[in-house]
This record gives sequence, C-alpha cells and structure tokens, in this order.
Amino acid sequence: MLSNALRMKFIVLAAASTLALAACSDTDDKAAMTTTPPPAQSSTTTGPSVTQAEYAPGSQGDLEANAGSRIYFGYDEYNLDDRAQATLSKQAQWLKRYPNKSFTIEGHADERGTREYNLALGARRAEAAKRYLAGLGIEEGRLNTISYGKERPEIAGSNESAWAQNRRAVSVVQ
Repeated sequence: MLSNALRMKFIVLAAASTLALAACSDTDDKAAMTTTPPPAQSSTTTGPSVTQAEYAPGSQGDLEANAGSRIYFGYDEYNLDDRAQATLSKQAQWLKRYPNKSFTIEGHADERGTREYNLALGARRAEAAKRYLAGLGIEEGRLNTISYGKERPEIAGSNESAWAQNRRAVSVVQ
C-alpha cells in the first residue's frame, strides 16, 4: 500500500504531466477530433491557426501551424484527393524552406480489417504521400515511411467518426 504522502505525490505528478501534455497538444486538432471529424472522403487538416513565431522554426509545431501534418483517406483508399495534395504541396514548400529537415511519413488505418491488411494499407498511404512530395522536388532521401496499420489509432471508437480520423498519413519532422 502506498502512504498518503506518496499517493499525493503520485497524484500531483500525474496532474502535472497531464497539464504539460495538454499545453503541448494541438488544440484545433482536438476540437476537430471531438466535434467535427473529417468527412468519409479523403480530407486534410492544416493544424492550428497560429503564427510561425509561436513555434521554433523547423519544428513539428511549425510544420503543423504553417503546412499541416495530416492527410486523411476514404475507406480502403490510398489515393490523394485535392485537399491532401494541397496539404502535401504546403509540406513541400515547408521542406524547401528547411533543407536540413526530413520527414517520416506514418501510414495509419482504421480498426477494420486484419492486422496484416492494415499494415499494407498504411504503407500504401505513406508511400502515396512520399511519391507526391518527391514529385514536387523533395529528395526521396529526406522522406522515410513507416506503417502502423491499425496499431496507433488517433481516436478510440468503433464508428465512422473515429474510423475517418484514423485513416491518415502523418508527416513527422526528423
């Protein structure tokens, strides 16, 4: 059993960790996740509306604020719609501004389907984003891909709203 003092320290530490994570989170993405999920068709989000000065230049926050880091896909799809292409075009401009930065593009799927199928689908989504960025002049050596399939959902849930948010590719600054 934990003493009361040790239990209180644990509670304070947990609360401080939660507040720290909340302060670093993408509040507009959270609002979109809870109130306005992406449509069933492919779509994108571009991150919060903040100025570049609020984030370190070349950081993940800078990417999210100025170009967006996520694109979304329709069910069982990996093609890029106009919104996804627009976000990837902004990402290419961002990468050209920071030639010392690279991306790992994470491919994700919703919970439906087998683990193996969703890993392959996530890989196709990440590769589609990589090919598009390469077509815009970004050196392929700066673009890595990984698939998490259904293993890292953005939103828990077994409904269309959750599934739509989990069918995504996320660009992570390296």
